[in-house]
Amino acid sequence: MGFSRFRLLSAMGLVLLALVLPGCKRAGGDVSAAPAENESSEKRYPLVGEILKVDATHNTLLVRHENIPGLMPAMTMEFAVSAGDIANAAEGRRIRAELVMAASGDARLEKIWPIDPVAESTVSASAASLRQETAIRGRSAYREVGEAMPDFALYDQNGKVVSAARFRGRQIMLNFIFTRCPVATMCPASTAKMMTAQRQARAAGVANIEFISITLDPEYDTPGVLKDYALTRGIDLTNFSLLTGPEKAIKDLLTQFGIIAEFDGGILKHTLATLLINEQGKIVWRTDGSQWSPEEFVEKMHKGGT
Repeated sequence: MGFSRFRLLSAMGLVLLALVLPGCKRAGGDVSAAPAENESSEKRYPLVGEILKVDATHNTLLVRHENIPGLMPAMTMEFAVSAGDIANAAEGRRIRAELVMAASGDARLEKIWPIDPVAESTVSASAASLRQETAIRGRSAYREVGEAMPDFALYDQNGKVVSAARFRGRQIMLNFIFTRCPVATMCPASTAKMMTAQRQARAAGVANIEFISITLDPEYDTPGVLKDYALTRGIDLTNFSLLTGPEKAIKDLLTQFGIIAEFDGGILKHTLATLLINEQGKIVWRTDGSQWSPEEFVEKMHKGGT
């Protein structure tokens, strides 16, 4: 499919999404609605600190944090966190996070990211390369079936850097989702089908396959949120990676993979695509929308995508 035709179909798809879908909401729900009382009374502050103790029983972290301007000086405090962030936490790890203070005085940490200069440099360099590549490709940025998938370096659900090179020599089944999507026929259906394809591929003896879901909403979908998403749904992470990273990198991947995703106020309107990539990193199969069959993908895995 030529790029001009793809662009036309993509535009038509976005119009259809706007007309017939309720859309996928950001946290906070409908922006036209008044915020809930507890949300309106919360205050948020950036926090940088070091994890001193992980208490998985009570889902809390003991953190020695730096000065928080406008709130408190540097000190050591205990904070509630999500199950996903607890699973990713390690004593001695430096983190950046968002401190959420409720009117009651309760404090919790959200949007936790590990501070790792080497990892950050790797991801940043990859994002810059993607940006340059998208700009150079211009109107031909969209990658057709038969082309190589773009290189990337993103964070997985464990907060570890994952590059495209890691999957060379293995087939990849890849899609895009985001964790807050409430439309049953969109992201939730895609995730369920990916999990079915994973089980069927294992049962069929397809050993050289990896499953990847890249977030459409990197501002919210931190590694801990992705880990929560996986734990809640019972995703088998032995060969399934959920990836997030800098917004600019995600946007360039969306462009190169031909996915439309944009926020209209608090609603994320997006298209869906699921791809099969062969051992050499070449896109060999693609289906748009959510009406695809896991069995068809597993059959193509056996045939190398043909």
